[in-house]
Amino acid sequence: MTTALLIVDVQNDFTEGGALGTTGGAAVAAAITEHLRTHEYALVAASRDWHDPDSDNGGHFAAGEPDFVDSWPVHCVAGTEGAEYHPALDALAIDVHIKKGQGEPAYSAFEGTTDDGETLGEVLEEQGVDRLDVVGIATDYCVKASALDAALAGFSVRVIDGLTSAVSPVTRAAALDELRDAGVEVVGLP
Repeated sequence: MTTALLIVDVQNDFTEGGALGTTGGAAVAAAITEHLRTHEYALVAASRDWHDPDSDNGGHFAAGEPDFVDSWPVHCVAGTEGAEYHPALDALAIDVHIKKGQGEPAYSAFEGTTDDGETLGEVLEEQGVDRLDVVGIATDYCVKASALDAALAGFSVRVIDGLTSAVSPVTRAAALDELRDAGVEVVGLP
């Protein structure tokens, strides 16, 4: 099998101190970098929220109080420090950069594109990838959505739970159950 690693949204706004920081996000960034030093992948792809600074991004940004389901505080605005990869993540190890949520809500990395307009699915197919390891932030939102879309696209998918951080323990547990029910393998650190 040809295996790729997908790093989901390891960005400053999703780690401690960010607009939507998760507990343990910075540690996950460092752990992913360590994982990359000790594991070989045919391809390393990474997604980032890259929201339009001049819109509400299809209602994704709350006009008032966010409901934290469909609307959120302003985060990961294109070109800002919050949208950049966390400094503990070795961005030089990333082969393919995917931007998502450009003017609209987007949770899955499969909804984004490269700067050349290719989708993640197209890139993985071109590279002959059939197995995808998924890591990143947040387990209960964008990691879940990306892994589910990968499984729907026919990839063999494994979420490395030890390399993710979640919004809450309750929604994390529900997300992991949903992933398992969809045929995604959930593993600890390999």
